[in-house]
Formats: sequence, C-alpha cells, structure tokens
Amino acid sequence: QVQLVESGGGLVQAGGSLRLSCAASGDTMCMSAMGWYRQFPGKERELVAGITSVGNTNYADSVKGRFTISRENAKNTLYLQMNTLKPEDAAVYYCKAELDRANWYCRRGGVYNYWGQGTQVTVSS
Repeated sequence: QVQLVESGGGLVQAGGSLRLSCAASGDTMCMSAMGWYRQFPGKERELVAGITSVGNTNYADSVKGRFTISRENAKNTLYLQMNTLKPEDAAVYYCKAELDRANWYCRRGGVYNYWGQGTQVTVSS
C-alpha cells in the first residue's frame, strides 16, 4: 500500500504562484507513474500533469507553460509548481500514484492506483 499526503494549497491572487507537494510513504518502491489531478465542483477529476518513473512528463493543454511537475525519488515526493495562476485554476488538487503491475510484490494487494486526500487551491481575481 501507498499513502499520499498533499500540501501547499491555499489562497493566491491571480498571476501568483503556488507549489504543491505530495509526500508518499509505504510501498514507495512500487510506485511507477505519478500525477496531479484536479476537480472542479460538480465535475469529474481531470489530469493536470503526469510524470513517469524516469521523468517523462505530460500536461493538460490548459496548464502548459505555466505548471511544472517534478518528482524527487530519494524523498518520495511529487511536486507541482504552479505559476501565473488564473481564477479558472481554482480547484481541489489530488496526487495520484500508480503501482508497478509487473512486479508480483507490488500487485499482491490488487490495488494499483492510490490517491491523496486533496488540497484546495483558490485563486482570487
């Protein structure tokens, strides 16, 4: 199992920056890809940015050039640097970790995706 705890959310003015962190614990050696998602009220959770175990990244079009995802494997921590924030970026942000299904030890529990509890980002105009 993997436990994920996000931090760094809060209130910021439009044009400002925030850095989200996601600290992982438990079977962290089983983590492969990780990502940040966000959820607007009444909407489905959507991908903001993803990163593979070797550092390949992908971003939603709406955040390209403004957000940067990174991971520090030695600290089992995922980050999301958010710059030039807009009011439409306000949402609850979630961290997700995927487990390595090719590893029998990692798949023993039958759960392959883990989520954090979410952190609120509010952007004032």
